[in-house]
Amino acid sequence: MRLRAPPSLSSLLSPPKPYLFSKPFSISYLPRPRTLATMVKTLDESDVGISCYVSSLAGFRGILKQRYSDFIVNEVDSDGNIVRLTSFDLPPEEFEEKVQENPCSDGRDYTLEIESFRSLCGEVDADALKAFLEKVLALESDASPIVLSPDPDKSHRAEVHNFFKRNFKFLVTDTVEESEGSSKCIRVRFSSGKGGGMSKRGMKRKDTKDDKPFDSRGSKNWPEHIGKFLRFNLYKENKDTQEALGLIGKMLGVHQRSFGFAGTKDKRAVTTQRVTIFKQHAKRLAELNSRLFGVKVGDFCYVKEGLVLGQLAGNRFTITLRVVAADCKDTIKAAAEGLQRNGFINYYGLQRFGSGSVPTHLVGAALLRGEWKGAAALILDPREGGPVTREAREYYKKHGDVDSTLKKLPRYLVAERAILQCLKKSPGNYLQALKAIPRTLRMMYVHSYQSYLWNHAASMRVQKYGISQVVLGDLVLCKEISPAEMSSSDNPDLEDDCNDGDNCLLDVSDGVHSEDKVQFVKVVDSEDLKGLYTFEDVVLPLPGSKILYPANDIAGVYHDLAKKDGISLTESVHGAKEFSISNLKGAYRRVFQHPIDFVWELLDYTDDNIPLVETDFDIMQKDSGLPNKEVFVDGISVSQTKNLDSEVSIGKHLAEEGNEDLSPTVEPVHDSDIQSPKLALKLAFALPTSCYATMAIRELLKSSTSVSYHKSLNH
Repeated sequence: MRLRAPPSLSSLLSPPKPYLFSKPFSISYLPRPRTLATMVKTLDESDVGISCYVSSLAGFRGILKQRYSDFIVNEVDSDGNIVRLTSFDLPPEEFEEKVQENPCSDGRDYTLEIESFRSLCGEVDADALKAFLEKVLALESDASPIVLSPDPDKSHRAEVHNFFKRNFKFLVTDTVEESEGSSKCIRVRFSSGKGGGMSKRGMKRKDTKDDKPFDSRGSKNWPEHIGKFLRFNLYKENKDTQEALGLIGKMLGVHQRSFGFAGTKDKRAVTTQRVTIFKQHAKRLAELNSRLFGVKVGDFCYVKEGLVLGQLAGNRFTITLRVVAADCKDTIKAAAEGLQRNGFINYYGLQRFGSGSVPTHLVGAALLRGEWKGAAALILDPREGGPVTREAREYYKKHGDVDSTLKKLPRYLVAERAILQCLKKSPGNYLQALKAIPRTLRMMYVHSYQSYLWNHAASMRVQKYGISQVVLGDLVLCKEISPAEMSSSDNPDLEDDCNDGDNCLLDVSDGVHSEDKVQFVKVVDSEDLKGLYTFEDVVLPLPGSKILYPANDIAGVYHDLAKKDGISLTESVHGAKEFSISNLKGAYRRVFQHPIDFVWELLDYTDDNIPLVETDFDIMQKDSGLPNKEVFVDGISVSQTKNLDSEVSIGKHLAEEGNEDLSPTVEPVHDSDIQSPKLALKLAFALPTSCYATMAIRELLKSSTSVSYHKSLNH
């Protein structure tokens, strides 16, 4: 079987034209955005090597993610279980909650102490302390830490600290900065342990470092026979994982880093995933549900180990394509059955290369060439984005004022802030500034370039040899390898699980795998052409020092394209090892992927503003069932009761550019013509980690998956 409308051989070997420039892409000419006027071109699939299809079946029109509720993701855990929100019940607690003992329940009236504090710190802080004490004395769960007014006087801050030590033994204090460059403030919080354990000054310093909230419970009140980690299912709507956990952490008074999870999930979506936190009681989290907007937590249990990145099998997607249009329904049916039967090319989707104006693989190319200042400029320079972010970038470009830029720059721009904070301490040291970016994030840029090369190699492999057979020189998985081992090889560094998310800053495969992974791959010889292997066994490498390249002309795609970008895949041109492909071990990725447990369904609807899917939370609240609908399971028409709203479709899709938070139940689309009959296509399937649902939808529709394209279909 050959691909549909393949690009020419020369077009694949030639690098794509870089952003907004027509000059050849070379070591001497890496495009760097300078003004917003130069940033008008969005990233196309062809720019990153996505150009081929598996089948020649006709596509059709359909809108991805017209609503965030058209995109539902349920994590699949390491044991193959689909993670769903099903209950808010508390687990049986086999021990007394000593953490709820109130060390300040001695009946004292702290009026005199508050008045003394008023003379020491003023009306505002005294009123804040009074309200805080009322919550603490009542053992309210939302007694979150308070931060006093900025205080630049170190001696006065010391006096305040001593005041609390003398008068409030059950409160602990530390010094924090509310924002970069601002005056220091004193933070006050409740300690469940008598005295707060604050006699150990070394412990206090350690636990408050990097603004990490102090947890006085430690392990003193936690029995050995109870798992020390609380595991719960996190359900969220139109929020990314970090944002949702940040909200929960703030309410609990713990740092966001206290949470463990297997992978980040899409923002513009409804998602459910597993999360763990160390030594927290389920009751505390359950009490947050009434205060959380667009976020719920449930299915609590205690476990011995916390989750880490990569501890999952994949994700279950439910995708709704709205306003579906084709010459006839048979075209849609043929395309859906073709996707199930033929699968899709396992490209890295556009999300891998970032949602901003500067693709991450261009930053990666600059790093691999050792252009430290250029790489920093690509990350910092003005580009598309929100007004606050755009203003901060333009201000720095014009004035070069690090301190003022840090005050303007949103805190979620981790890479940009890390670079500027380092440049503030070491002006001109751009390599050190780049290394100040958290490792997972900074390595994303290099991994993005690896993915860029992989996509081009995959397109060449499909274009030149088709998908009907294995050819001499192909790399294939040895038959002894298990699916779990292949998953580990695909995701060598327990890569974060950013399937089609717009928050895929952590969607990385560091290229690290154990040395024995190489034995799982072999070069196809003449004996192997006798039917032992099929195209589904073919893999291609992510470049590194420990991988094999195909023993045919596909290997040339990697080296030719990298050479035109001024990059060597065999030796480093600089001394920064982590920014050198030759220092990465590499990995392998299947060229071809089938959707797993594929189900599809055509549905009629009229109102764009009515959700077409029941979420986990909806199902929990549902009072009654709904009528039967015709459903196709593995290509066979069956009658199955669906938990859907009237005139609904189940749906979901992949994320790209996130919007501002909207109401979880009201998401207006258009006012005009909302009652006209429309057709929707519901798809549900699972994919392993690191596979992109957008690439499955691309094969189905035979059209681009870019945000700009699908936004245009809404008008």
